[in-house]
Amino acid sequence: MGNSANQPEPFVLALPDLAATERLADVLSAEAQRGDVIALHGDLGAGKTAFARAFIRALGRARGLVIEDVPSPTFTIVQIYDELDPAVWHVDLYRLEHLIETTELGLEEGYDNGITLIEWPDRLGDDLPVTRLDLELRAGDNEDARIARLSGDARWTSGLADWT
Repeated sequence: MGNSANQPEPFVLALPDLAATERLADVLSAEAQRGDVIALHGDLGAGKTAFARAFIRALGRARGLVIEDVPSPTFTIVQIYDELDPAVWHVDLYRLEHLIETTELGLEEGYDNGITLIEWPDRLGDDLPVTRLDLELRAGDNEDARIARLSGDARWTSGLADWT
């Protein structure tokens, strides 16, 4: 989760409960554009999938769609929501054992034509796009609390200036 010279310092937020995580997903989904990649970092149970579900549902609501079924792609590896425009690629690389497997997933299409949410992005190694938002989620001070650390272009955090 490196920080280049033209990127601001990481933006850190306390998320006291699941509703706050969902609110963060709402705000970031409003900033998302075709070609965006969001790399979701964190341990098992850190809230990566909960964030991705909320993000996909928020994009659906913004487009007048109700997307209720948002399964974790742990076993399918890639779940594509092409009813959204742009399509959202929800990718979970936890079960991936070899880097070579990622080329078979067709992720380049998601990178170019959709919005791509990647859980366990470190599995991509050098194939992880350089231009992206890194969102790290880690446990907070209670079961539902999280600490979110965002790194990337400042446009991602512009909607968070008044976060409370």
